[in-house]
Amino acid sequence: MEFEPARTALVVVDMQNGFCHPDGALYAPDSEAAIEPCRELVERAREAGASVVFTRDVHPPEQFEDAHYYDEFDRWGEHVVEGSWETRLVEQLEPAEGDLVVVKHTYDAFYETQLEGWIDDLLICGTLANVCVLHTASSAGLRDFRPVLVEDAIGAIEDDHREYALEHADWLFGDVTERGEVTFA
Repeated sequence: MEFEPARTALVVVDMQNGFCHPDGALYAPDSEAAIEPCRELVERAREAGASVVFTRDVHPPEQFEDAHYYDEFDRWGEHVVEGSWETRLVEQLEPAEGDLVVVKHTYDAFYETQLEGWIDDLLICGTLANVCVLHTASSAGLRDFRPVLVEDAIGAIEDDHREYALEHADWLFGDVTERGEVTFA
């Protein structure tokens, strides 16, 4: 798959200590394994002149206090709480000057953030496949962006979670590719 750098952003979803480091509250070994593939994609995107976006899942401690129905802390336990070490991106994926860092408070990196409206094609990598990666990609598709999930640069808690997310994206709203298939025009 070939991408025009001026129209493409690589979106690196939630590659944070809370998900990718063994001491993180929602650590998954597969998320840690996605660090190097994501780093490689970031390097290639920067070299080509494509935009690079990092998302950070950050929850204010009081975020779910008045929740009517959905409380992420009930579902997952407290994680990536604002101001904590868990919210930081892993050291191998530090943003460079010119990269965009999007702080989000939900699974969807478009919901109430500055991400919308400035790019056409999105290469998506990061973690967790069936949660923030899938919801960000589906939201991109619904907004008429072209979401392309890079399957060998996406972490998951379980392999079948990744397979579900990739199959769902490919079937309904986006494309799926591998790192080796990504080229820039």
